[in-house]
Amino acid sequence: MGNTVKTTVLLAALSGVLLVVVVLLGGQSGLIMALGLAVVMNVGSYWFSDKIVLTMYRAQPVGPEHPLFQLTQRLAQRAGLPMPKVYIIPDASPNAFATGRNPEHAAVAATEGILRLLSEDELAGVIAHELAHVKHRDILISSVAATIATAIMFAARMAQFAALFGGGRSSDDRDGGGSSNPIALLALVILAPLAAMLIQTAISRSREFAADAGGAAIAGGPYGLVNALRKLEMGSKRLPLDANPATAHMFIIKPFSVGGLLSLFSTHPPTEQRVAALMGRA
Repeated sequence: MGNTVKTTVLLAALSGVLLVVVVLLGGQSGLIMALGLAVVMNVGSYWFSDKIVLTMYRAQPVGPEHPLFQLTQRLAQRAGLPMPKVYIIPDASPNAFATGRNPEHAAVAATEGILRLLSEDELAGVIAHELAHVKHRDILISSVAATIATAIMFAARMAQFAALFGGGRSSDDRDGGGSSNPIALLALVILAPLAAMLIQTAISRSREFAADAGGAAIAGGPYGLVNALRKLEMGSKRLPLDANPATAHMFIIKPFSVGGLLSLFSTHPPTEQRVAALMGRA
């Protein structure tokens, strides 16, 4: 299944979970409040994400005199993209990310560690991967997924408080909406947020595969990115990035190790799977 089709199916599944929540909660106005709050939060995050995350990691802008700017400029021209802003993050851990609400307001940031670790061809593969995220408008896709998932989690939390403190069925339920089945309510509270998180992280993994493929096309081949991913996998384990978990999905390689059952919630595919997919395109 193509990554674009897979992302569409996963977004539809996430919307389906929200629909189930609507059916179970019926006419409760709390669901509308949860969706409205989720939209406000995530639209704000989408609109200002570049400023927020760049400030969070103390990123410093660089101009045409910097080799990273020059490399990014060449790759952006090859990809048919507007020139993004270019930033350096003062951190020894090797990593990079792209942000911005659309190609006209994009930024690419790389750590000092990644500039020291990778060769020019490898760094070109990484920057091409980030430009592919920009070209695919993955910030928008992740914002839509986050809005739906956040609404589901808010609604489930409201249902939990209603069950604990509401003293039974609400007036909305008595008026014809909502479920008074305690098993259905328990399933909503526990399973709906879990399903939303699993689908949201699956969407993130799908977009990483798509950005790898797009980055290989922009760079002119997969080998630079393949070698970079292998080095970054080892380098990020030796020097993990002190990253906010809310921004982990943005980086080219997961900033910290996730193992066991927690790997189900990883925002990145295993590096060996990414390498295999890229080599299959060679």
